[in-house]
Amino acid sequence: MTAETTGVLLHCDGPVATVTLCRPDVLNAQTPAMWRAMSDFSRNLPGDVRVVVVRGEGRSFSAGLDLSVAGAQGPGSFAELSTLPEQECADRIAGYQQGFTWLHRPDVISVAAVQGHAIGAGFQLALACDLRVLAEDATLSMAEVTLGLVPDLAGTKRLVELVGYARALELCATGRRMDAAEADRIGLANLVVPNADLDAAVGDLTAGLLAGNRDAVVEIKALLAGAAGRSHAEQQRAEREAQTRRLRDLAGRGE
Repeated sequence: MTAETTGVLLHCDGPVATVTLCRPDVLNAQTPAMWRAMSDFSRNLPGDVRVVVVRGEGRSFSAGLDLSVAGAQGPGSFAELSTLPEQECADRIAGYQQGFTWLHRPDVISVAAVQGHAIGAGFQLALACDLRVLAEDATLSMAEVTLGLVPDLAGTKRLVELVGYARALELCATGRRMDAAEADRIGLANLVVPNADLDAAVGDLTAGLLAGNRDAVVEIKALLAGAAGRSHAEQQRAEREAQTRRLRDLAGRGE
């Protein structure tokens, strides 16, 4: 499958992999074929990759679901999904979610480089990443409610974790749009930069992430990712165990 047929491209350059949505003529609107391709990327990722950058070609990150596909009658359309038995429909959606959830992998840090629109599925793709760098013109919205749908591409938990239940409910239930300044203010952005500086800012962040010891960064990500589900005592134990592994490894005593 090529970028021309799937609408998404994976390029690996040493420890950095770049996922590019490449349908700029439709503002990188997403299709089930793109989600399947992104899921396949996880299986094809070289073992030395440490950072995955997700970006959109052209003037927008992603305007969301491609309604010309979803609203048609063929595979992946709303019409087809509505005819499936409930479990089969849910299983199909689970496959789509894998195109997003692989960005949670413990052995990589994922960075979304967001310019222009990040709407619906586009917003959820940015949320799937560990970190988000926004251009000043970025506009974000969880717009599924405007179609009578719910966000189902693994974005709801990430949103609640980042902004809290009340703010997440307001954003999802209204589908309203927010600009980069608001996204920064409520904790959705790690950095907001002028549009012309987006690539350089992502490059600087990537370099910073690569500067640290890989195994230490993997342990740090695991500690922080699991912190919300642990008590203070459990988190402290996790810290002790992680540090013991690091000390043994640095001393050449690791397994």
